[in-house]
Amino acid sequence: MAITQAMCSSFKTELLTGTHNFTNSSGNTFKLALYTSSATINAATTAYTSSNEVSSSNYTAKGGALTNVTPSNGSGTVAFTSFSTLTFTNVTLTARGALIHNSSQSDKAVCALDFGGDKTATAGNFTITFPTNDASTAVIRIV
Repeated sequence: MAITQAMCSSFKTELLTGTHNFTNSSGNTFKLALYTSSATINAATTAYTSSNEVSSSNYTAKGGALTNVTPSNGSGTVAFTSFSTLTFTNVTLTARGALIHNSSQSDKAVCALDFGGDKTATAGNFTITFPTNDASTAVIRIV
């Protein structure tokens, strides 16, 4: 079992059919679910799965809701979008990766994130800080 960072292949096709809307105030609701090192999430993942999702008294299955950053292309040729920082408060958990999924569209998978190792919080905050929302580093980029 392994977590491999990737934009999900099904997501790429779903973009072309208009399934996902990342607009900040009027778009779909996206969530980030956390997974243990026993999970298998990667480019082939098509939807949220509860298999090997973390468990904690203050963590809800399917994860936390993300705040969308409206897509842009700046003034260049790369389209990009990201999310605001997400914090899971007062949790005790160990996560190896995450899955961003569209809860407005049957929990369809967007991308798998590999943290590069186990990350832990003990009776504290577990914070996901996304990279700068620009053409070079945004979490979702279409070149």
